[in-house]
Amino acid sequence: MARKDDKQSLGDALKDFLKQRGLQKGIDQVNIAEAWKEVLGPGVAGYTRRVQLRGGTLYVSLGSSVLREELSLGTSRIIDMLNERMGRELVEKLVLQ
Repeated sequence: MARKDDKQSLGDALKDFLKQRGLQKGIDQVNIAEAWKEVLGPGVAGYTRRVQLRGGTLYVSLGSSVLREELSLGTSRIIDMLNERMGRELVEKLVLQ
């Protein structure tokens, strides 16, 4: 976002650069995987095989069917926590596999 004197903060310039180069999706992919580990903790992270963001849908492959069932009861809360950690509405839907 440009200021009155057409100068940008470094953060805004970096966001514009990433968007123009099409790199934001890759950055989001890495950041959401880290957010998953932080938000759900090491116990869940230990059973997590893969975290993949496609569009607004986060696909998470888990190694435990029991854990998958437990987490499925709180998907809306998990989405809220992940989006809060990311600082924007990035995840619209969560699919546990």
